[in-house]
Amino acid sequence: MEAKFEEFKAQIRGEVILPDNENYDESRKVYNGMINKHPGMIIMCVDVADVIASVNYGRDNNILVAVRGGGHNGGGLGICDDGMVIDLSGLKFVRVNTADNTVRVGGGNIWGEVDHATHPFGLAVPAGIISTTGVGGLTLGGGVGHLSRKYGLTIDNLLEADMVLADGSVVTVSADQNEDLFWAIRGGGGNFGIVTSFKFQAHPVKTVIGGPTLWPIERTEEIMEWYHGFIHNAEEDLNGFVATMIIPGPPFPDELHLKKFCGIVWCYTGDPEKFNELFKPVLEKNPIFQHVGEMPYPSVQTLFDGLFPKGLQWYWRADFFTDLGPEARAEHKKYGSMIPTPLSQMHLYPISGAASRPGLTDTPWAYRDAKYAGVFVGVDADPANAEKITDWAKSYQEALHPYSSGGAYTNFMMDEGQERVRDSYRQNYDRLVNIKTEYDPGNLFRVNQNIKPKS
Repeated sequence: MEAKFEEFKAQIRGEVILPDNENYDESRKVYNGMINKHPGMIIMCVDVADVIASVNYGRDNNILVAVRGGGHNGGGLGICDDGMVIDLSGLKFVRVNTADNTVRVGGGNIWGEVDHATHPFGLAVPAGIISTTGVGGLTLGGGVGHLSRKYGLTIDNLLEADMVLADGSVVTVSADQNEDLFWAIRGGGGNFGIVTSFKFQAHPVKTVIGGPTLWPIERTEEIMEWYHGFIHNAEEDLNGFVATMIIPGPPFPDELHLKKFCGIVWCYTGDPEKFNELFKPVLEKNPIFQHVGEMPYPSVQTLFDGLFPKGLQWYWRADFFTDLGPEARAEHKKYGSMIPTPLSQMHLYPISGAASRPGLTDTPWAYRDAKYAGVFVGVDADPANAEKITDWAKSYQEALHPYSSGGAYTNFMMDEGQERVRDSYRQNYDRLVNIKTEYDPGNLFRVNQNIKPKS
């Protein structure tokens, strides 16, 4: 076995990190400080050849394989105990083609790097709300964010991908090459192979008008009822996600610190001349605080980066919702009033406009008919508070679950079991199983929201 391993190591241009390496403990850390796993080896891939060699070695030697992109994975599914971590963070490049406004991106990039490269050309790819999020994980799970109502989910803007499959082969997938795999990776996660590069359609976005409006938590029910009627009828240039939250500190004014609020974070991509008229109904709700103004698009993407550095304790729960009825609103007010730590919060991201237009089976992302992707996150720096934030997030989600659509956005899930995965793909699950069975019959890629192949 040792000779085989040495032969494998000789094929790798990147670093092979073992438990006795000096940098092992630092290298095994992931974004969520609640995850504490000890892999047998971490392969820091620098090119596709490294990925192929790692896949072949893992498969041939029956080693548990986890794939780590560039970013978060709240559930810690980019790492494993005892097995091999294939780390893609060395596969970084961003190439903008202004002839057709497309962008090629490496499997190890984070979204802030993409925004940095596209912004000088007045372009952006729809992607999340935090710039430290990894391109791979966010894309393969769906990609909800500030631009969803205008330009759809990240997967709706994916044109092509290069993948290393479980048998070690490399394929390109697109609308006219390996169409079944192309369908599967647009929401089906990392179940089907390792994506080493993506090609996206970018859109003209340079300056936006964005920022938060806040109301006292006591007004949660009223604001949510108004918001539900407002956002889905607003023009698609306007996006806003609603939150229950605590203001943790700067850069907000001192008088808001550590108080609980119902907030909405806005992002408008349209004509600035029209904004004031469009935004009038928001201001008529008399927010206690608002800081909404013009900014470069990368600035709205980095608004929360400083609050959420790597290493905090995170516990995630999620659900889709089609309505914000009175019972649901009452639970939001109740649990919003019980937020346990300054960084813990709940978000509801609107699924409307461009994000709602694809059919229910056009991609694996099965909840185009939902109105919101909801996430409940307990967050704190102190491991002593891990139980407190976990209990709150679980209780909040469980209280709202009866009013949900049944499944959840997989990017917002922890490791919650097979039934939850099935619920989250609804009518698309069986087709995903068939594709998984064809391309990964041995379930090599199983450290994820796993779609099990037929046995």
